Amino acid sequence: MERSKSYAVLRRVASYIRPYRGLLIISLVTALITVLATTAFPLLTGRAIDAITAGDGGAFFMSIFFMCLSSLIAALMQYLMNRVNNSMAYGISRDIRKEAFDHLQHLPLSYVDSHPHGDIVSMIVNDTDQVSDGLLMGFTQLFSGVLTILATLVAMFAVNWIVALVVLFVTPLSLFTASFIAKRTFSLFYKQSEKRGEQTSFINEMISGASVVAAYGREEENQKRFDAINDEWARYSLLATFYSSLTNPVTRFVNSLVYTGVALSGGISALMGIMSVGSLMSILSYASQYTKPFNEITGVVTELQNALASSARIFSFLDEKEESADSDCENLEARDGSVELEHVRFSYTPEKPLIKDLSLSVRPGMRVAIVGPTGSGKTTIINLLMRFYDPQSGAIRIDGKDIAAVRRASLRQSFGMVLQDTWLKTGSIRDNIALGKPEATDEEIREAAELSHIDTFISSLPSGYDEIVSDENDGISAGQKQLISISRIMLSSPEMLILDEATSSIDTRTEMLIQESFMRLMQGRTSFIVAHRLSTIRSADMILVIKDGDVIEKGTHDELMAAEGFYASLYKSQFSS
Repeated sequence: MERSKSYAVLRRVASYIRPYRGLLIISLVTALITVLATTAFPLLTGRAIDAITAGDGGAFFMSIFFMCLSSLIAALMQYLMNRVNNSMAYGISRDIRKEAFDHLQHLPLSYVDSHPHGDIVSMIVNDTDQVSDGLLMGFTQLFSGVLTILATLVAMFAVNWIVALVVLFVTPLSLFTASFIAKRTFSLFYKQSEKRGEQTSFINEMISGASVVAAYGREEENQKRFDAINDEWARYSLLATFYSSLTNPVTRFVNSLVYTGVALSGGISALMGIMSVGSLMSILSYASQYTKPFNEITGVVTELQNALASSARIFSFLDEKEESADSDCENLEARDGSVELEHVRFSYTPEKPLIKDLSLSVRPGMRVAIVGPTGSGKTTIINLLMRFYDPQSGAIRIDGKDIAAVRRASLRQSFGMVLQDTWLKTGSIRDNIALGKPEATDEEIREAAELSHIDTFISSLPSGYDEIVSDENDGISAGQKQLISISRIMLSSPEMLILDEATSSIDTRTEMLIQESFMRLMQGRTSFIVAHRLSTIRSADMILVIKDGDVIEKGTHDELMAAEGFYASLYKSQFSS
């Protein structure tokens, strides 16, 4: 990563510190008091030694008293500074994580679909932790380290300016070495963060698909893939750590030169009578105290480089374009449920056009079935109706209103949707059924479960409707999850329905019972039904046959069968026996 990008990231991190200006000032003040108290200790030690040499007992005990006082003040201020710095560092990481999660809620579905979920999780959780660790070290050691260097240098000039000049002459060499190495570690830490996200994504993918991996015997191939990612992560980590770790020994070597120069020049000055023995002890202590922050700062620089690399990944995520704002748009209040698509064109990728010119008019209360081969665009039409994706051109209207001009939330609340891929949040079955209607009573929830024929199963569970479930819950089958999802729309009773293979995981007998409930629910409601099992959509008011994104046939079941076209061949292929 070039230096300009590193500085840009640093400036952006600084913008998150502004709300904590008060704590930052307290941190600086406590760091300053800590450094002053610590810097006074060697001077008081020298005076105590000189008092012993001179036989001045009063001056000796006075020096001891102030030495104890300065140590106590330094310890108290150090404790307060650490508390304040912890509050700042973890507060900032909390703010970044909150902003990242909020941003995720407003990103278009296309971003979530096109990026590994594990990598997104790694950015929001792991990279933010790296930022907080770097900031904590920066606040705790960088401020006090810089102040210690400055205060110690001033104290050395006060004791003996000749010795102080020796220190000042060698110092730039240490700073140059640390800066030279640190500049080359940023890109390596960025790669390390990327590989960490890639590995998190791969592990997440393998855990969620463990049964498929085992069924197809892909364990060995997956192990090779994991080892390749792991080796790359280890390589970048090793390089980043190697280059960053060079800073400390090189700085220590330079600091040893500083201490040697102070010892020689100070010893000669003491022998010549230019300074006392106590002053020599003070300046030797200052030399040790002066060099120590350089070693700490090099560690801080390494951690900050890691934090900046993680910040760069988070900020690239935060810079992803959100869905267009719709707060100024009006709410959709679907009443009759008429739907019109006018010359809609859409593609997920520019080089692969899917829906080329789709026009459709659905009257209020119609049951519209959408059938066609896999990949023909059936689910895509649903995605466009719900505005999970926006068409490249054309318009979609509900009750005469262009859905691009209404609030997405009101549009989606107008639909009740059950998908083939079900999802349960971690919580009770009651909470999962009431997802679309949180204020529902227990009686309403039970009635919805009865309509979807899942009440008997729920009642057999140890905790009944309070049973805790999740999307990874092995105690609930795919069909039972789908029945719980169906209970949601039975409860919310929306103005319009979307059923995308809504009964694909349910046995035939239960499906027949649910179809009866669906028929009652669809009375007077505009409904869109995507189905592969054509027997479930024979009673639809209109059947759309989609192929390659185009409507190639349209009509009722009897009309399409009489036409002896594509739909008739599909239907006969399912019932050829």
